[in-house]
Amino acid sequence: MEVAVLDLQILKQLPRETVWEDVASPLGPLTVLVSDNGVHAIAFESDQTEQAKTNLPRTEDHPIINAATEQLAMYFNGTLKVFDLSLDLLGTDFQKRVWELLLEIPFGETRTYGDIACALDNTGASQAVGAANGKNPVAIVVPCHRVIGASGHLTGYAGGMDKKRFLLTHEGVIQPTLFG
Repeated sequence: MEVAVLDLQILKQLPRETVWEDVASPLGPLTVLVSDNGVHAIAFESDQTEQAKTNLPRTEDHPIINAATEQLAMYFNGTLKVFDLSLDLLGTDFQKRVWELLLEIPFGETRTYGDIACALDNTGASQAVGAANGKNPVAIVVPCHRVIGASGHLTGYAGGMDKKRFLLTHEGVIQPTLFG
């Protein structure tokens, strides 16, 4: 399971007035889905994302999409470390608790799945945390890329490990290498 692709369960929960727009990024286009309640998803390009877009209206001017576009550009150019966007996270109560903890991981730092489980007062929940992390619909802003394996190694990410490595290098967690 990859993160930050549009999950069917999330699509079923979207408010009727949800709209979308594609935003350019160094990682390729990001699809931003919003309603007046806030950002519901920021998803990498995928077949699922493209399919979801066919059922929702596109917009060129929505204040929340405009704010997301501006803040993502600032993040990628290095001038923004903390997002200030209205979020409307759609998921189970457990998933939302995990995602709220992800929002507390500072720019340039990482946590393990076990760290998140401990913060939930459930040290045995590392796999459940991983599953919730994998359902995160709001890539980059809800920083699931900052969660790594207990060994310190990078673990799965939507669009591939290259995107996760790029984001963690951008944040200074991983030092760039000369040979990729």
